[in-house]
Parts: sequence; C-alpha cells; structure tokens
Amino acid sequence: MLENIRLSFQGIWAHKMRSFLTMLGIIIGIAAIIAIVSTIKGTSEQIKDNLVGSGDNVVQIQFYEGDWNYYSGNNDTPDNMPMINETIKDEILEIDEVVAVSAYRYGSMYEGVNYKGTELEGVSVYGVDDNYFDLMEYRAVKGRLFVDNDRKEYKKYIILDSIASNALFAGEDPIGKTMEIKGDPYIVIGVVDKIDGFTPKIESMDDYYTYFSDSAQGKLFFCENIWPMIYAFDEPYNVVVKAENTEAMTQAGKKTADLLNGYIPSTEGEESNYKYKSEDLLEKAKALQDLSASTSQQLIWIASISLLVGGIGVMNIMLVSVTERTREIGLKKALGARKKVILAQFLTEASVLTSLGGLIGVGAGIGLAYLISGIAEVPVAISGPAIVISVAFSMIIGVVFGLIPSVKAANLNPIDALRYE
Repeated sequence: MLENIRLSFQGIWAHKMRSFLTMLGIIIGIAAIIAIVSTIKGTSEQIKDNLVGSGDNVVQIQFYEGDWNYYSGNNDTPDNMPMINETIKDEILEIDEVVAVSAYRYGSMYEGVNYKGTELEGVSVYGVDDNYFDLMEYRAVKGRLFVDNDRKEYKKYIILDSIASNALFAGEDPIGKTMEIKGDPYIVIGVVDKIDGFTPKIESMDDYYTYFSDSAQGKLFFCENIWPMIYAFDEPYNVVVKAENTEAMTQAGKKTADLLNGYIPSTEGEESNYKYKSEDLLEKAKALQDLSASTSQQLIWIASISLLVGGIGVMNIMLVSVTERTREIGLKKALGARKKVILAQFLTEASVLTSLGGLIGVGAGIGLAYLISGIAEVPVAISGPAIVISVAFSMIIGVVFGLIPSVKAANLNPIDALRYE
C-alpha cells in the first residue's frame, strides 16, 4: 500500500498540470461546500446569540392581559392578584431546568425624570429584588448596588444604566447627586452595565425595535419595595429565570409561566384574561436556524454537482493513464503481478489524486469562507465534521470513479499489452 501511494505521488508530480486540472473539479466542489457550511453555521450562531442573549440562558416571563403586555398606566390592577413572594420563588427554583430566579416590576416614564433641567423621555423603570443584577449579569461601573439596609429602611436610592447616566448627567459623575422622579428626590448610588457587553447586530429598524426599543433612553432601577412611592400602587411582578443551559430555556420559561398562572384566580369558572407568558426566543432562533439549514442543504446539493463533474474528470484521466501505461501493465503481469495488484495500484492512484484535491479544497474553502465574511460582513464558524466528511467523500469519489479504469487495467491481456504501441 505504501509503495502504491509513493508511486501515485510520483505520477502526480510527473504530470503536475494535468493532475491539477483533474483535481480542479474536486477542489471547487469541496471549497464551495466548506464555505457554505461555515458561513451558514456562523450565521446560525449569530441568530442564536442575537435572540437568545449570548449564552446567558436567561428567560423572561411577563404578565399579559390578553395578547398584550400588562401596563398599569391604562388598566386597573387585577383583583386578588397574588404578589410573587419568597415562597413562590422557592417553588420556581424547584423546577429542574431553573438555577436562579428574580422578580421585578417594569414600567416606562415619558416625563418627570430630570436633573437640573435635563429631562429624559421614554425611560424604562425597573423595581428589582436582590437577585436581579446578578442574574441579568449587570455590574456596577460606578458606585454600588442595592444592599439589604436600603430595602429595610426604604431608602430613596436609584441606580442608572450608562445610557441614562450619560443622557441625564452629560459626563458629570452622577454618584451622590440628587435627581427628581415625578417631583420627588432620589439619590444616585450607582451606574451599571452588562458584564458581557453583548451588542446584537442591528441591520434594520425591526432589529432596533426588537433589541433596543425599551432602552433607547436608558434604564432606571429601584428597590422593589419603594415601587408604590413612584407609581402610588402595587402591580403584578414579572419574573426572570436562568436556565441550566441554552437548550433548557424553553422548558424553564414554560414551566415557570405554568406555575405562576396557577396562582391567578379565575372569574366564575372562566379562564382569566390575565396570564404569564414566557418569551420563546429559543424557538424563534431554531426556526430561523432551520430556515438557514434548509437553504444550506440546497446550496450543498448544487455544489455537489461540481464533485460529480470532478469525479468524471478523474475517471477520464485515469482511462488515459491506463492507455499510456499499457506496456508497463503488460510487463508487470508478465513478471507475475496479479489482477488485484494492478487493481490496487490504480485505485490507490485515483484515491490519492482526489484526496489531495479534497485537502486543497478544504484550505481553499476556509479561505473563501473568511473572504466572504470580510466582504459580506457575515460571521464564520468552521465546521470540523464538514472538513472530515469532505476529505473522506473525496477519497470515496476516487475509489468509485477510479474503479472502471482500474478494472480495465487489471483485465488487460499481458501479451496484447506488451505488443501495444
């Protein structure tokens, strides 16, 4: 076998241009498949990161009235609506897929948030518990976070994100400053930012509204127990849970929503119009990834046509090689070489030729993938299995399309072969 491989490389080197042109179909096909798979895989990962949240595995379960997020500004608080207490949180933590939980209140303010005449409009307001910042992966970049004493003493403290801080204080250090919320003073004790700094790729207004519409003017955070001081009433909490892994997000959200909905009272036997719903971003990501996968499969089938053409080219050049080496084959058979020896030699030569083309195609495909990434600004994720399968497939092509020429060589009559001119 090693001798056959050595002879194959000698033959390829002796006819460099012919061998390269023979491998060209294989190279183009493999390169196209590698480039397609790598770009599609990279795009799928970006879809998952953008929608799911860059691996933090967090699912939000929000309170709805019908098909819309509940907003107390236009509605009365539901009667007998239970508040989410520590007992309910403990029940949520007993769900297998959930590793952490936080309850929060959410609202928006379009006026009444100002500092020395500078006013924010459309700012998002959160009333958070002691787990919220850790679970949502916020860190204090200035000042500090809330502590137990702030909650126990109902301190009128506030934490801003960097967007709200920059918009309201214009570069001034906000820590210790007093700002007004609906005419009441609140002391700024901290500024927070996301730990991972994840920023989704924004390519359209739809993307903007999906990712940033609730935080265009920034976010304000309060202790949850002073929420009534701001809005003058209680309202249902929303919940955020952290799943044990990305694949568990859908089940973690669904089971948490089902548990919370069990606490919503029904009216005269009818199903309540109020309910908790979990965001199903993982399912959205999977749907988009499935669409990308189906598109890539079609493109791969198209690219495979060039592999078929390449295989026919290999068969053609191997038939030429058999014709050119007829006397050599006759001499070997006259010296006692058996059919299987001649067959193995030509099959090995065909396999080496296509395998070498496959390896070159892999390199070309990786380079092409990064070239496409640079030009089209799409992410790339090189697929190891695709590389292994491509090289193995190119070797199989050599065996399949080299079989007819190899059989022809093995079946040559030695006397006729020696007489061949």
